[in-house]
Amino acid sequence: MPRHKTLSDETVLEAALRLLHAGGPEALTFAGLAQTCGLAAATLVQRFGSKARLKQAALLHAWDRLDQKTAQLAAQAPRTPEGAIDLLVALSGEYGGIESYAEGLLILREDLRDPLLRARGARWRDVLVGALDVCLAEQNEERTGLGLLMATQWQGSLAWWGFEPKCNITDQVERDLKHLMAAMRHDRAGA
Repeated sequence: MPRHKTLSDETVLEAALRLLHAGGPEALTFAGLAQTCGLAAATLVQRFGSKARLKQAALLHAWDRLDQKTAQLAAQAPRTPEGAIDLLVALSGEYGGIESYAEGLLILREDLRDPLLRARGARWRDVLVGALDVCLAEQNEERTGLGLLMATQWQGSLAWWGFEPKCNITDQVERDLKHLMAAMRHDRAGA
């Protein structure tokens, strides 16, 4: 592969994310990234300083992409419980199949180990919960925390699907979230 003199950080970090997703955190090395993006390993070391800083930069870039995707989906989501479900189903489509989902958990481990990345994840959760709360406003007249409840159900649905991936992940998420909404409506009708 010909060597490029310059590549944007975004291009380099996209290549780093491809390595992370293909082979887990251990696959991200300066030599591997150099081969993938075409820059010299020494250039990458100069740019990022250490493997830890490279990995952190790549994961922060992934959070940036997730922030953008979440904002886009939240802006398009109808302000209804069904809109909240649609938002989470669309986010679930990013996981792909079980192998991709399993590799993603290795990457999540890296986010959980790094205080900066953990804080970034907490910020994203707050934005997501806020968007869900907007969609669930009609359900949320006297209750608080329904957006967090739905986001928590979503994360649980993803995890349980991982143990028994008999269907498409988005189908599982949609089914589970509709069940949650039906239970909430039933509870509300009984109150």
